[in-house]
Amino acid sequence: MDIDPKTARALGFPNPGYTVVERERRWLCRRVPKEQVVRSERITDLYVTGSQLRLREARRLDGSAAMLRLSRKADVDARTRLVTSIYLPEHEFVLLAASLPGRRLTKLRHRLRSPVGLLLSVDEFLDALQGLILLEVDFDAAETMADYTPPDFAAREVTDNPCYAGGHLAEHGLPRGLSEE
Repeated sequence: MDIDPKTARALGFPNPGYTVVERERRWLCRRVPKEQVVRSERITDLYVTGSQLRLREARRLDGSAAMLRLSRKADVDARTRLVTSIYLPEHEFVLLAASLPGRRLTKLRHRLRSPVGLLLSVDEFLDALQGLILLEVDFDAAETMADYTPPDFAAREVTDNPCYAGGHLAEHGLPRGLSEE
């Protein structure tokens, strides 16, 4: 981890051994590049009220086993966050999903083939967020993140706009002016 330990502790992450640094940028998309999709999953996130916790159910569309986890995220800045997760068996996931208060959002996540070895995902939001399509790119290093040029299906970067973060979308819905973008 290359985050200052004092910053990590202040964000509630006292032990770096259980923490992952996530570096990510996001763009609004014109379309889902179906020709580049290597797998898709349906994700339902429960953003727990009054916390930085998220309960995630990720089920691949091919019917394979679901990934169920409880995560805590804290932003270092708009592009960098600290994350810790607990992977859950189905019965514990069901118990938490039924008892935790919060707001849900559902999306299809399409993992893309990447010629440069980065993790690219296009999220196609459902229900009240229908019509919103976001590209997320995850990076191993800040330098790679700074130098990245997005693919042609990406319309406008929204990394620095908190209205496009998952918790904000779950609570407030589509950002104003999205239809003009």
